Amino acid sequence: MGTALQAAELTAEDFGGPALEGCNENLVLTRPDAIGKVHESYLAAGADILETNSFGGFKHVLAEYGLQDKVREINLAAARLAVAAAKKFSTPEKPRFAAGAMGPGTKTISVTGGITFDQVAAAAEDQAVALLEGGVDLLLLETQQDTLNVKAAILGAQRAFERLDRSVPVMLSVSIETMGTMLGGQTIEALYESVAHFDLLAIGLNCATGPDFMTDHLRTLAAVSRFPVLCYPNAGLPDENGQYNETPRMVAAKIGRFMDEGWVNIVGGCCGTTAEHIGLIAQTALGRSPRAPQPHRRHVVAGLEPFLVEEDRRPVLVGERTNVLGSKLFKDLIIAGKYEEAAEIGRRQVRNGAQIIDVCLANPDRDEKKDLVLFLEHLTKKIKAPIMIDSTDAAVIEEALKLAPGKCIINSVNLEDGEERFEAVVPLAKRYGAALVVGTIDEDKTQGMGLTRERKLAIAERSYELLTKKYGMPPEDLYFDALVFPCGTGDKNYFGLSVETAEGIRLIKARLPRVKTVLGVSNVSFGLPVAGREVLNSVFLHHCVQAGLDLAIVNSEKLARYISIPEDEKRLADNLLFWKGPGDPARPAGYDAVAEFSAKFREAKPVKTVSERLKQPIEVRLPRNVVEGSKEGLLEDLDTLLKDHSPLEIINGPLMKGMDEVGRLFGANEMIVAEVLQSAEVMKSAVAHLEPHMDATKTSTRGKVVLATVKGDVHDIGKNLVHIILKNNGYEVTDLGIKVGPETLIEAVKKIAPHALGLSGLLVKSAQQMVITAEDLTAAGIRIPVLVGGAALSARFTAGRIAPRYDGPVLYAKDAMTGLDMLNQLQNSEGREAFLAKTREIQEYLVRDSAARAASGPAAPGKAAVIDHGAPAPAPPDLKLHAIADFRVEDLFKYVNPIMLYGKHLGLRNPERSREEGQPKAVELYKKVGALQDEILERGLIKPKAVFRFFCARSEGDSLSLYASPKDASPLETFVFPRQEGAERLCLADFAAPAASGKIDFVALFAVTCGAGIRELSEGYREQGEYFKSHALQSIAIECAEGFAELLHERLRAMWGFADPAGMSVKEKFQARYRGLRVSFGYPACPDLEDQRKLFRLIEPDKHAGIVLTEGLMMEPEASVSALVFHHPQARYFAVGAQAGAEVPVR
Repeated sequence: MGTALQAAELTAEDFGGPALEGCNENLVLTRPDAIGKVHESYLAAGADILETNSFGGFKHVLAEYGLQDKVREINLAAARLAVAAAKKFSTPEKPRFAAGAMGPGTKTISVTGGITFDQVAAAAEDQAVALLEGGVDLLLLETQQDTLNVKAAILGAQRAFERLDRSVPVMLSVSIETMGTMLGGQTIEALYESVAHFDLLAIGLNCATGPDFMTDHLRTLAAVSRFPVLCYPNAGLPDENGQYNETPRMVAAKIGRFMDEGWVNIVGGCCGTTAEHIGLIAQTALGRSPRAPQPHRRHVVAGLEPFLVEEDRRPVLVGERTNVLGSKLFKDLIIAGKYEEAAEIGRRQVRNGAQIIDVCLANPDRDEKKDLVLFLEHLTKKIKAPIMIDSTDAAVIEEALKLAPGKCIINSVNLEDGEERFEAVVPLAKRYGAALVVGTIDEDKTQGMGLTRERKLAIAERSYELLTKKYGMPPEDLYFDALVFPCGTGDKNYFGLSVETAEGIRLIKARLPRVKTVLGVSNVSFGLPVAGREVLNSVFLHHCVQAGLDLAIVNSEKLARYISIPEDEKRLADNLLFWKGPGDPARPAGYDAVAEFSAKFREAKPVKTVSERLKQPIEVRLPRNVVEGSKEGLLEDLDTLLKDHSPLEIINGPLMKGMDEVGRLFGANEMIVAEVLQSAEVMKSAVAHLEPHMDATKTSTRGKVVLATVKGDVHDIGKNLVHIILKNNGYEVTDLGIKVGPETLIEAVKKIAPHALGLSGLLVKSAQQMVITAEDLTAAGIRIPVLVGGAALSARFTAGRIAPRYDGPVLYAKDAMTGLDMLNQLQNSEGREAFLAKTREIQEYLVRDSAARAASGPAAPGKAAVIDHGAPAPAPPDLKLHAIADFRVEDLFKYVNPIMLYGKHLGLRNPERSREEGQPKAVELYKKVGALQDEILERGLIKPKAVFRFFCARSEGDSLSLYASPKDASPLETFVFPRQEGAERLCLADFAAPAASGKIDFVALFAVTCGAGIRELSEGYREQGEYFKSHALQSIAIECAEGFAELLHERLRAMWGFADPAGMSVKEKFQARYRGLRVSFGYPACPDLEDQRKLFRLIEPDKHAGIVLTEGLMMEPEASVSALVFHHPQARYFAVGAQAGAEVPVR
């Protein structure tokens, strides 16, 4: 409608005056002829269903034009115009229908706020009443952006049906944004599961994008929907003038593919589609078979994402700590009004494995509904997981269902008071779409709670009959709770009931195969020693899962792994769980399983003792403190030594002995970087304790070192690690920071007179800068040893390119500990000359070997690759610039490559395997990183930002030109890339369609960052002696930026219409097993960093993401990534020319 009205060139007077210009809805009153003409043009073209001109007919939308009192008048007139047109064109062979269009409104409950669930429902009711009175045949909720608005609008329409005692079918169509979700954050599958309880005529997608981008979302919806599927996309991309670029033939062909795939039942067009588009789509649909709906129901709940409760996922963990009845910490935070901090507990439960979150605010001393509303406002912004609403108050449950997106689980209902609770709660589950926990309790006065397996089954069967037949609940939405009773309180009524619970689950699953089961596992260990509760909970959970348990309500942060529990502890737990109490015939007289279990874990309770430690001489245990990274007894031992030793004797004696051992163990691969940092923290604490006792004239330094990241380079994480290691091994360190030019270095060397200079750089360009720096140092008469390191360097490059340009020693240090060892040898007067002679010998060999390799000549040219551009290029959803300023950090953590974070940065070998095997070093490191990630989330330390844009692209030889739209003749920028001399003679330009082909092609550019403020935070931690946090924070930020690039590239592929295959793992994405290619300037295929300037001109990362391009063409903050993205299926990585050292991506 909008496109046709725009073509009609209406004036302000047509709308009713300048104040109403743009209010298309008012045209039904001021220019009904124009609306009628548009209606008839679409009907004449072949449309079966005609929409009323009432998209913005809600009261709060019309209020923006001062028309809030004309809701009924406008919607009634809109309906009558459409109904009249439909009747005029309707025939027995081809009936036509009028659909009452109801848009999303201008306010969303989840995103913009400013409107409540009840207000949306009331507005929808008023609009629907008028449309129904006008005679529409059905209602169409279209371009919907928030699941809560959708539910409210449908419920409002249902109230209109009740008011008028007349109902019509309802169709729902949502808009999926370019980032792959609705504006409210839900995926298409989560949206479907959230509304699947409504009796919809159809569900589908419209607007926002052209048909290409809808492909994957439509495929997903078609695979699960029990309703017919609807699809009416835009006519491709709007250009800078708002004109859409896909012709009727192009749109019809793409929708034809959807028909051929069997994905759709109802098709059409949205923005940019004309009567000609509709005519060709109608012709394309003739003779094609419609999609067959999927009638099966699944066990699914949903938050912002769906969660399928499947057999191979058992047990699904339900986090229990956001419960005022079970967590004192959570209760205290709620009482203090710290709702955001309380919501962080929920986030931690999810991060530690909970797939659903149980929420209970039933504090009898407080207003439960008020607390729940305030809490959910924070929780729903922090987690994507489904929510289990744990309350006995129906009013509270209903309020929660109005606030929680998705499909919740209500915990719980039972027959304790007969059917009273069923009557109060089941209608809410059916109205809002929720599953139910059903307790095995009934109204029997003598044995209401199901204690035995037989009683549990009997109550479950009775509840099932009532709920499915009388109350109409789908069996797939029922979760039976077989009840857990404490086995260690000594209460004779509960002896042996753990077995009854497990066997009760087995019986319920066998007799009622369409339902699922749930247990509050932690109840079993109530009253037992804390140290034993995790063990008993885990063992009990194991038995229940074996019996068929589906959902386990647990503390996901403190759940022991069954496989890791010692056999003797498993045996004790089994003894207690299976014990039938005193007199159990299977046990000897007087046996007490509770006493046996409690005695074991009372003894296991952590007891602070230093007796074993104190057996060692102080000269032994102090170095062990350093090696083990432990501060236990550290200060006391230092005070003892100070009675007979000077501070310098202590530092240069046992403390340095410990650091020397740390160096030896690291060199032998027996310590990792993270452990070295812990040792450094101990060393700093010890020196800080000793400093007040030192004579100001004395020093403990082994030597002075100046460190710097060379000119043009902003990367300093490696240099910072060197700083920490050297400083805590007795060296006086002056750190000049990043982007340090030769003149600054020369001035510092002359002023400080260091014993050595350390230069760091990440990129190939930095390696070249070190050559220049070496020349300048020589010219300035400086001859002190220079240690160089960084990812772009190698021993060969150092020997062949840097050392010949410097008159003093140049040493390549592959890591911080190697650098420390080199400095120690340089400072050792006895072995210095031998060490330097050996270094020169090795460097001379490397120079000779490199010359010999060069003399062998270049590789022979290979067969040139043929890149096929025969298939049409997929079109992105738009060509607009997109800036992302509020991205969920938690999502990025899932895309952090563990090999890079734990392996490269923190030094853990084989991190994934080590963790899976439960190696203590790996478990401890993952735990520490997890704690820091929790702090990052709670304090908002990482603030991701991104900017991206699709461009039209054409290639010509080695050139790639980018355009703002397909109609442009002049490019915005042109990149010229090098071509391989040998191998396949590839060039990046090959992956875009040649200009001579006349085809339209596309590429994307993006930049992401996670580094704002990180350097300052890291330096602050370093100065405070928190070396692990200092290094790990920078490492996490850097790898989050890399993860953000990976995730954004994944989203771009989906926007292009070729989403990754279902089930592709993140690890496979790290291995680039997807279609297309992402390269950063500085990569082997595009080594020219000058191209960064062009990228910055095109998408302005400085303006939209806070990323600055330095003089040296580096990006600041350090944790930033930029990229050029190709979609071609044959696009792949390759190298061009000789590479100096190891090339790495630009950050």
